[in-house]
Amino acid sequence: MFRSPQRPAALTQRRPGRFRGRIAVLVAAAAAGSLALAGLVPAAVPAAAATPSAPTTTSAPPAYHEPYRPQFHYSLPTGWIGDPNGLVYKDGLYYLFSYGTWRGAVSKDLVHWTNIDVKGPVPDPGASAFFSGSAVVDTGNTSGFGTAKNPAMVAIYTSVQAGTNVESQDIAYSTDDGRTWTRYAGDPVIDLHSVNFRDPKVFWYAPKHEWMMAVALSDQYKVAFYTSPDLKTWTPSGTFGPAGATTGVWEMPDLYQLPVDGDAKTQKWVLSVSVGSTGVQYFVGSFDGSTFVPDGPATYTPPAGTPLDTFDSGSYGDWTTTGTAFGSTPASGALPDQQPVTGYPGSHFVDSFTGGDAGTGTLTSPAFTIDKSRLNFLVGGGDNPYIAGAVPFGTLPQGTVFTDFSGSSYGPGWTTTGAFVGSGPSHETLGNQVSPGVLDTWGPDGDPGEGTITSPTFTVSSPYIDLQVAGGTHPMSQANPTAVNLVIGGKVVETATGNNSGSLAWTTWDTSAHQGQQAQLQVVDQNDGSTGWGHLMVGDIVFASEKAPVWDTQTSVDLVVDGQVVRSATGKNSESLDWASWNVADLQGKQASIRIVDNATGGWGHILADDFSLADEPALNQLQRADWIDYGADFYAENTWNDAPGGRRVNVAWMNDWAYAANVPTTPWQGAETFPRTESLQTIGGKVRLVQTPVPALANLRTGPVVTVRKQSVAGTKPLAVSGAELDVQARLTAGTASTFGLNVRTGGGQYTQIGYDTSTGELYVDRTHSGQTDFNAAFPGRATAPVALDAAGGIGLRILIDASSVEVFTADGTRVITEQIFPDAASTGVSAFATGGTAGIDSVQAWHLKSIWN
Repeated sequence: MFRSPQRPAALTQRRPGRFRGRIAVLVAAAAAGSLALAGLVPAAVPAAAATPSAPTTTSAPPAYHEPYRPQFHYSLPTGWIGDPNGLVYKDGLYYLFSYGTWRGAVSKDLVHWTNIDVKGPVPDPGASAFFSGSAVVDTGNTSGFGTAKNPAMVAIYTSVQAGTNVESQDIAYSTDDGRTWTRYAGDPVIDLHSVNFRDPKVFWYAPKHEWMMAVALSDQYKVAFYTSPDLKTWTPSGTFGPAGATTGVWEMPDLYQLPVDGDAKTQKWVLSVSVGSTGVQYFVGSFDGSTFVPDGPATYTPPAGTPLDTFDSGSYGDWTTTGTAFGSTPASGALPDQQPVTGYPGSHFVDSFTGGDAGTGTLTSPAFTIDKSRLNFLVGGGDNPYIAGAVPFGTLPQGTVFTDFSGSSYGPGWTTTGAFVGSGPSHETLGNQVSPGVLDTWGPDGDPGEGTITSPTFTVSSPYIDLQVAGGTHPMSQANPTAVNLVIGGKVVETATGNNSGSLAWTTWDTSAHQGQQAQLQVVDQNDGSTGWGHLMVGDIVFASEKAPVWDTQTSVDLVVDGQVVRSATGKNSESLDWASWNVADLQGKQASIRIVDNATGGWGHILADDFSLADEPALNQLQRADWIDYGADFYAENTWNDAPGGRRVNVAWMNDWAYAANVPTTPWQGAETFPRTESLQTIGGKVRLVQTPVPALANLRTGPVVTVRKQSVAGTKPLAVSGAELDVQARLTAGTASTFGLNVRTGGGQYTQIGYDTSTGELYVDRTHSGQTDFNAAFPGRATAPVALDAAGGIGLRILIDASSVEVFTADGTRVITEQIFPDAASTGVSAFATGGTAGIDSVQAWHLKSIWN
C-alpha cells in the first residue's frame, strides 16, 4: 500500500469523456467479442514493431503457455480481464463471471478452472456499458424467475447510459446455471441519476429474511445499503462513510459476517471497499441491516507535541512571507474559486490559493531547535514535489528551438496523414506550457482520430534533442501507440510517449551518435482512446547542448537545516489535509526552519498546511491508519463468493493496477486474477484482524520433492538450492545484525524480485525495480511496503507464491499480504538469500514446484 515511487492518481481525462476511475466497456464491441471483463478496456493486441509496418508472422506458443502466462492464477484465453464479478457457489461449482463481456468460468476447487460459454443479457435501451456486480442463487424463488426445483441465478450489476454516463443498477436471471442471461423487463431496479453509483454486492440477510445490497456512492466515499424482498424492489436502509482512506473513489464494496477466533457464537461483520488507485481497505464492526459501525475510535487523535505555529489565532505570527500566494493571513476556509477544504482541525490553516493557482511565494517559520524525534504536520493541495537542483520555471535548455508550434500551421515542410490532414497547432493552455501553441492529436476528431504528423528533414546538429510531451502513455513497443519518434534512415532510433496527463514533461534524447545524419520527427497516433488518453501533445522542441533541466514547480513543505532542504513533503492533488511525519531523530539539537513553497502556476498549483509540532511519536496519515486487505500495487476490486459451503469466505481480486494496466507486456491476454484466499477473523494484539491464507487446494499442485534449506547464516547474497518459475515457498528468517534481509526470487541475468524486511522502518517490502521488463510504464518499477513487526525472536515467517508473472507474499500470521506483477525472463528462475549491513539467519526455507492448472 505504501509504495515508492508514489502511484499515480486514478485515471482521469482532461477532455469530457468516459473515465471516472474505471473505463467503460462499449456494449457494441462486447457483443462483437472484442472486449473482456466488467467496466474495463478492450483486449490487448500484440506489441507493435518499432516503426509502423506490417507485423511479422511467427509461430504462436501453445495456448496458456505464452510468455508471462500465469500457470496457477486464472486468466482469460484472450483479451482483457478485470474485476471479478458474479462470484457465487452452486451445486458443487464456484462461478466467476465478467459482466463487461459476459464471459465466465467454473471451478470445483478454486484452483482448476474451466471456461464456459455465456450469452449475456441485452443492455438497457440507450446503455453503453456493463459495470461490475454480484450474483445470488434465489433458492426461495423470491423473484419468481425460477422454480423451487430449479432456482434462478440472478446477476446484479451496474448499467451505464450512453451520453450521460448515468450509472444505475440492473438485474438479469439465468435458469441454466449462468450460461444464458435474460434482462429483467423492469430494469433499472435502482436509479439515482448519478454518474458515481456502482458495483452492487447482494446477499441474503438472514436476520430479517430479506435481500441486502451494498453499493458504492463512489465520489461521496460512501457505501449505501438497500433491502429487497424479491430482488426487484429495493428500499434504502442506510449508508456508511466517509471513513478510513478517501484517497480515491470508492468502488466494489463487499459485506459479510465471520466468526472471531473460530467461535461461531462471536460474530463480526467485515465491510471492504476498493479505493481508486490505492487498494482495498476493510473495516471490522457491527451491522444491523441499516447501520455499519466499525470497531475503534471514530476520529483520529495525533500524538501530542510542541506546537510550532499559531495559525488558529488568525495570524502568521513570526512566520514571514514572500510573493502573493499566501496572502497576509491564514485562511479560515476555502478561498474564492476554490473547492471546499477539509481535514484541518482548528479555525485557520495555510492556503496558497490566494488569487488562484497562478500566484507564487513562500511562507517561512522562525528558526527553532529540533529537540524531539518527529516533526508532524498536516499537508494538502498540489502534488508537486521539491526536486534538488531544479531551476526556475520556464528555463529552456541551452540550444536552438527547432519549433514551438506557436504559428497557425506546423510550418514549411511538415506533412500530415489520416485525421490530421489540414490540421495545425492548438493554442490551448497545458501544464508547464512555455509557448502559445502545442501539437495536439486530439484535433480535429478527438481521441478516435488517427494518423501521423511529420517534420521536414533536418541534420542532427546537437548532442541532445529536448522536447515536451504529454497525453497518452502508449509507447511504440505496443500496439496502438501515441508517440513522437526520431526517424533516421526510415527507422525509429529514439521514441517518447505521453504521461497520461495534460501537463507537458521534458524528455531528452541523446543524439550524440547521430550528429551529422539526416532525420525527421514523426508524431504517431494510432490510438482511438478506448484504452484511455488516445491522443498526444508535444510542446517546445530544442536542439540542445544539454539535457533539459528540471523546473522548480514545487508546492511543498520543506525542512531547512544549514541552508539545505533536508526533508520535504507535498500534497496529493486534494483539498483535504492529511497527516505527514518526518523522522528527525538524526537532526536533534540542530537549528531548523520550515519553509512552505508555492512555485507552481498551473493546475493544483497551491499548497495547504497546518498544525506543525515536534513530537515523540509519528502522526499517521489515512493510508497508514487504514486496514488493507493487500499492500501491493496489483490487488484491486476484491470480492468474495456468495454461498460457499460451510460458511467459508473466499476472496479474489483483479491482479493489476490502473496506472499501467493497458501497458502490461502480455498477449493475447491482459491481466489475471489473484489466487483465491480463505478469510478468517483473529484477535491479534488485542485487535480483531482479517487473516488470509491461500485456499488449501493449492497443495494439490505441488509436484516433485520438497527442497529444504536450514540453519544458514547470510551476509551479502547467497544462492539457494531452489529454482523455478512457479513455486510455493515457506520461509522463516531472522534479522541478526542486518539492516535489510530476505529472499530474492526469479533471479538470473541480473534480474531479481527482492522480498525483504527493513529493520530501520519495521516494514516488509517487495522491490520489483530489477524484476525483468519494467520499462513499459514509468509507474511500474517501485517498492511496495507493509508494516510488520518482527516476532520476539527477531524473526519473520513468510509464505510466497511465485507464478510466471506475479508474486504474492503472505506473513505467517496472514495479516499482511503484498501482491505484485513481475515480468522476468523465462530463464530467471533462481532463488537467493540476502542480507545488507550485517548478517541474517535462515531458520528454514521449503519450496515446492507447482503444476500448471492448464495442462
